[in-house]
Amino acid sequence: LDPRTSTQILSGLAKERALRAALLALSWHVRNTCEVNCYHYNAVIDACARTGTWTQALELVSVMALRSVEPGTVTFNAAISAYAKGGAWEKALQLVDMM
Repeated sequence: LDPRTSTQILSGLAKERALRAALLALSWHVRNTCEVNCYHYNAVIDACARTGTWTQALELVSVMALRSVEPGTVTFNAAISAYAKGGAWEKALQLVDMM
């Protein structure tokens, strides 16, 4: 599975607010040593934002750092959105300060 197709699948799951499926798909990619980049994580963090699951978004940002995947502006924006929708305004402001 090429990275572009994987990103499209994950983005589609995010749009459907299918967070669990997006997390499972990302996990499958990691376990099967597929190339996983910031676009994959961004799509799943977007699913977190759409479902207001800020704790999962925070975990994914942390995992990105552990896997040496550089977060970008889209990553931070999606995570901030997840925090805000989940009512974690303090966390959102902390992330803004990190940018």
